[in-house]
Amino acid sequence: MSETGGRWDERAAAPGRPKQGPTLSEGGSPYPASRVLYDAALVDLDGTLVDTVGDFEVALARMLADLGLPAVGRPFIERTVGRGSEHLIRETLAAVGGAPALYEPAWAHYQRHYEGINGHHSAVYPGVLEGLAQLRSAGLRLACLTNKPAAFARDLLQRKGLSGWFEHCFGGDSFERKKPDPLPLRKACEALGSVPGRTLMIGDSRNDVQAARGAGCPVVLVRYGYNHGEPAESAGADRVVDRLDEIVQSVSA
Repeated sequence: MSETGGRWDERAAAPGRPKQGPTLSEGGSPYPASRVLYDAALVDLDGTLVDTVGDFEVALARMLADLGLPAVGRPFIERTVGRGSEHLIRETLAAVGGAPALYEPAWAHYQRHYEGINGHHSAVYPGVLEGLAQLRSAGLRLACLTNKPAAFARDLLQRKGLSGWFEHCFGGDSFERKKPDPLPLRKACEALGSVPGRTLMIGDSRNDVQAARGAGCPVVLVRYGYNHGEPAESAGADRVVDRLDEIVQSVSA
């Protein structure tokens, strides 16, 4: 997978992998573009499109074992993910009593293990495929915007059959700063040729809400994600939904 001029070029997918996702005219959504209030959407990945805690759990356990440290549990990971791999590793080391000086070897071990299991212990949430089809059919241009490293994000989308829905995939290392800073949202809007006020941010945590507010984007959260152990309703989004396939109806005039 590669990016050409900022656009995710699906033709560069590995040999034998079919192009995934329909064209704009194939989604089958009952909601015409004229009824939808936005021109584009930025969609978070972990906790929004895919339940990836299983991947994090395995990669972190192997990293910690390499360092002679105990593993962390799923509840800790659910509270901690969302602010990038660097934050996750530092918080994990602190939680198990690992010295800060272990960060560099921990990072190297984690990257190696995560690359080997990316997508093997994760699952696409119910309603995601239907929701993406509705958004695209309603005429919205889509970009995936995550704090996960971009290479891992692209590989995960490809392996889960989600890559073809998105024109771009931007990760936590694509720009100078990560969410909750608004910069990634502004840059993603530029890539899509949309203005923030007509670009919907779709995520699962207060990071997405804070970034959207700073960028001037409306924001919808899914209720099932990883909002640092807090209810999604507490984050201050414009709407909270149970599934991605409820969004188009909720933002239609």
